[in-house]
Amino acid sequence: MSEADPVVQALEAALAEGEDPDLRLAIAHHLLVKGDPVLALEHAQVALGQRPTDIEVLQVTSEAAQMAGRHEVADGYRRLLAALGQAGEPPPGVPEVQASPDVAAGEPPSRIRSGAPADGAADEFDAFLMEVLAEDEEQRVRLDDVGGMERVKEELERRFFLPIRNPDLQKAYGKPLTGGLLLYGPPGCGKTFLARAIAGELAARFVPVTLHDTLDMWMGQSEQNLHAIFEQARSSTPTVLFLDEVDAIGQRRSRSANSAMRGVVAQLLNELDGAVERNDGVFVIAATNAPWDVDPALRRPGRFDRTVLVLPPDEEARKSILEVHLRNRPTAANLDLAKLARKTKNLSGADLQLICDTAVELAMTAASRSGNVVPVDQKLLEQAAKKVKPSIGPWLETARNFVTFSNNDGEYDELDLFLKSQRR
Repeated sequence: MSEADPVVQALEAALAEGEDPDLRLAIAHHLLVKGDPVLALEHAQVALGQRPTDIEVLQVTSEAAQMAGRHEVADGYRRLLAALGQAGEPPPGVPEVQASPDVAAGEPPSRIRSGAPADGAADEFDAFLMEVLAEDEEQRVRLDDVGGMERVKEELERRFFLPIRNPDLQKAYGKPLTGGLLLYGPPGCGKTFLARAIAGELAARFVPVTLHDTLDMWMGQSEQNLHAIFEQARSSTPTVLFLDEVDAIGQRRSRSANSAMRGVVAQLLNELDGAVERNDGVFVIAATNAPWDVDPALRRPGRFDRTVLVLPPDEEARKSILEVHLRNRPTAANLDLAKLARKTKNLSGADLQLICDTAVELAMTAASRSGNVVPVDQKLLEQAAKKVKPSIGPWLETARNFVTFSNNDGEYDELDLFLKSQRR
């Protein structure tokens, strides 16, 4: 459309002089009228990244998503419009395409727009947009908010933050301001929280990307979704893109019988390389419990070439986690959380939360019998701790197998040391 349409050509030529959300919106609006909602959505989402609460931009983006068959995404935008006090009506000049039995029988869903959200539509907002809107200075967490993990913090400072925090050195050595970092380790040990803290240190927008945000049933749409996410990030830097469970999005192509998934991995490689667009100011952080399942091409230099092992929380971190999960709950004055932290070695953050929740349940049960509020005390916490076993056991066994038989290049030496320490 953009190559043949003189209006779009003229507007894109104007964009070459400098990014302008008004021009992006004009292109999206024109493409909608001309019947190209997929390309319209790409332009509208770029404009939305720059003006995330602009009513008109939201309306055009919602309409483009609906006409392109992205119904859940469109529903999220409509809900956001409602939250901002505006009805999600199509903007003037945009055709509203109603679904009819005749059309529905002859056209794929990507060309059909229903007049209202379907029954049972997702209750959640579009995760990408809501994370952008929700993040503000007061909500940011930083590395100081991460209890313990001194080894991880030192690694991050040396391998990730040092070049970023010294822009003069960065310019002198001609190193682009990009980043690719892979966090791996057992589940429930704070990889997501750590990624948020990294974004806080960089004063960057934190945008989580999940399988739900990328995969689509229509051929080629998953790749377009991934490209749109990176385009939004590039349009409003600095941004941290957090790819959770990257082994699902970027799984080994040699093990995938699904050609569509191989296409998604190839698209992710192109986006990381910045083959078409530069990624300056876009920091891509991935997390996985199974780094051995990530496609090797994603681990090559310039991509996720910096790897940090995130292990179960150490004693200081365990104490901090317990404090967080007991905050704003009735507790006894003489709690010895340091003692409890010493007794909970190898428990993940999720396990520690379960201890606190179990202790609260025990206190509530006692309160229901006595008719008075019963505080969570040391006895209840230790009683709860006896009920919770480390959940990382199966992960340790899997990791031990891979380290034993697949660590030929020393990639998992640090993990090997940790596993050996568990046998002492």
